[in-house]
Amino acid sequence: MYFPWVGLLEQVRLGDVFVHYDDVQFSKGSFTNRVQVKTKHGRCWLTVPLRDHHLGQLIDEVRPDDRRDWRGQHRDMLRRAYENAPHLGDMLALVDKVFEQPAGTLAELAKASALALSDYFGLSSGRRFVDSRSLGVTGSGSQRVHDIVKALEGNIYITGHGARNYLDHEMFERSGIAVRYMQYLCAPYSQLHGKFNPFVTALDLVANCGRDGARVIKSQCVGWRIFTNA
Repeated sequence: MYFPWVGLLEQVRLGDVFVHYDDVQFSKGSFTNRVQVKTKHGRCWLTVPLRDHHLGQLIDEVRPDDRRDWRGQHRDMLRRAYENAPHLGDMLALVDKVFEQPAGTLAELAKASALALSDYFGLSSGRRFVDSRSLGVTGSGSQRVHDIVKALEGNIYITGHGARNYLDHEMFERSGIAVRYMQYLCAPYSQLHGKFNPFVTALDLVANCGRDGARVIKSQCVGWRIFTNA
């Protein structure tokens, strides 16, 4: 995810290994290259333009279109949206840190943004961040996810809600791997621009709360049988 929402940081906090699963097909309309921002005019999108993208490309093959100054546009939108936020400086410094890094692919950009947010809130210490491609695990679907967890010697797999529609839970169970689903807390915090919205970029949490925002990154997870029967 590009400058992901707080829910992704909650997943980082609960695990001890986080896998960037970016050697899979890019899905148009996903949050890989776009994220919502809260502004005084309502919710707006920060969208990274793509260069010569074609159907079937993997996330780590898709390139940002640097013929346009989208970085400058995104920074300007964020500056204007949070000009009255108490930690505007921290937020813009984090954005600048990400934008200063070379990012030849969308995967590199998304990883840099997620890691910068994890570092800022103290979530990186004691955790490993791994690229799926580096593991040399082939296959697809549930089998590949299962094999990645095995390759990392994991016994718990924590996932978001989308996996409910495709994951072979029994396969994991037969291998002694517990599947757990996120129970996103969406804990409220002080925000600008009206009613609280938990589904915007975590840059919002940085701008409004600073490092103290780590206190709201505290969701739990639940076993797959309970989740799927809910």
